[in-house]
Amino acid sequence: MTGGTVALGAGSPPVEAPPTRTMVLWCPDWPVLAAAVASGADPERPIALVAKGLVYACSAAARHEGVLRGLRIREAQARCTTLVVQQYDEALDHRAFEPVIRAVEGAVPGVHVLRPGTLAIRSRGPARYYGGEHPAALTLAGIVADHGAPGVRVGIADTPFAAEQAARARTRDVERVRIVPEGASADFLAPLPLSVLGRDDLAMVLGRLGITTLGAFAQLTDEQVRDRFGPEGAFLHRLAGGRDPRAVTARDVPPDLTVDAAFEPPLDRADQVAFAFRRSADTFAERLRAAELVATTIRIEITDDRGVCLDRTWAHPRWFDPADVVDRVRWQLQGGTDPTGLEAPVAHVRLEAEAVDAVTNHERGLWGSGPDERVHHGLARIQGMVGHDGVVTARIAGGRTLAERTLFVPWGDTPAGGERAVAVARARPWPGRLPGPAPATVLDRPRPVDVVAADGTPVDVDGRSILTGEPDRFRAEGDRGGRFSAVTAWAGPWPLVVRWWEAGGRRLHRMQLVDAEGRAWTVVLADGRWWAEAVAT
Repeated sequence: MTGGTVALGAGSPPVEAPPTRTMVLWCPDWPVLAAAVASGADPERPIALVAKGLVYACSAAARHEGVLRGLRIREAQARCTTLVVQQYDEALDHRAFEPVIRAVEGAVPGVHVLRPGTLAIRSRGPARYYGGEHPAALTLAGIVADHGAPGVRVGIADTPFAAEQAARARTRDVERVRIVPEGASADFLAPLPLSVLGRDDLAMVLGRLGITTLGAFAQLTDEQVRDRFGPEGAFLHRLAGGRDPRAVTARDVPPDLTVDAAFEPPLDRADQVAFAFRRSADTFAERLRAAELVATTIRIEITDDRGVCLDRTWAHPRWFDPADVVDRVRWQLQGGTDPTGLEAPVAHVRLEAEAVDAVTNHERGLWGSGPDERVHHGLARIQGMVGHDGVVTARIAGGRTLAERTLFVPWGDTPAGGERAVAVARARPWPGRLPGPAPATVLDRPRPVDVVAADGTPVDVDGRSILTGEPDRFRAEGDRGGRFSAVTAWAGPWPLVVRWWEAGGRRLHRMQLVDAEGRAWTVVLADGRWWAEAVAT
């Protein structure tokens, strides 16, 4: 039984259950190590991973230069001019740690994943099998190091929280394992600062009361803490006193949805690689069917004989079948290269499911799925013939000009950063953006137009952004035989300064016109001439 309480009966005070000895394996700077391996960077260099504009994690070399978690990017770069900045990828963090988890599960049962880079195990079983807690810790640390997580530290204590703090609180460089004697977890935690709880607001409030250590915090009664800080504060209070209520439970081992194909000798044609990978794609589909799952997002890693890895994540509006997988392999190989050849022969292809869903959510209806199914099938066939970028869907993005607000995404993909990032960009204030409603058709290429006043003189804009004459007639090149059409309504102009801080910046003026046929035109004055950007009929 794990640490917690046992109810004896109505009106009886809760009795603490005996704690369970826990072993925690912690790999320092795991997010940085995973990102460095994926990008081919040297993990010994100053590296910082950034999330939401702040430093999420950094390497030991960066910390030596004064870079700390929570700093802004500019301040971190000011402290370390050679800092390598990368975006933090949580999916990469989990994906890179999966082989380590499986290796430990092959040696001991009941692995509990606290977070990528940190594992918790009940120490009783490994200690009995390997002849003690210290030999078991060294053995498991060696397994973790052999599978890509060097420098792992191990802490053993009565609770998961105390064991993790023991792993992190190394006192000597040669010490890889720290064991807190049974029953001494509270004394071990007592001198540690409140910052280890990960709640800066709680540490600030307690600091004003003169409470700066876990031991001083633990001396408060449960009722005092619960009344002042609520359930979350009561939970942290129990952690500080060595009474961690969390259980060390084994995770549900996910099915193996990864397939590999090695080519010997390496293949130097994209069509050869795609054809050779068909059997692996069928195996991938069979594993998904056995697990009653479908893959909606996959990841393909292609490694050539030079050791260069080309990886990409592919999404699908429905789910991937073997033919879809083979198409993605071929498109990934042909991206930016000659379709008949590659920059280097391909030695290995790896496919794994990035996102899966229950197959019951994608079953066909009793009477078929109707037009949607036919549309998906038709688009998939066309995309297979013309390529990945040959079929696109339109999104409204953020920007000032109509062309900037139009975003084309290959069918089945998600926009860079996801739909949420596009929605956030669209909702930002864009000074100079035209008011709605937006026109129905944005022209691929702006068309030259002539706007004249009643006396036939061209309409221009003066230095104060005022029209030199009232628009009376309008003519678009190639439209209606080049004949002028009367202007029945107009609005504007609206000035727009593009990149005024650069030498190549421009000042534009936009206007809306309605011709005699009821068509609404959006025109822009650039380089001394009017151009049609969009039209709505």
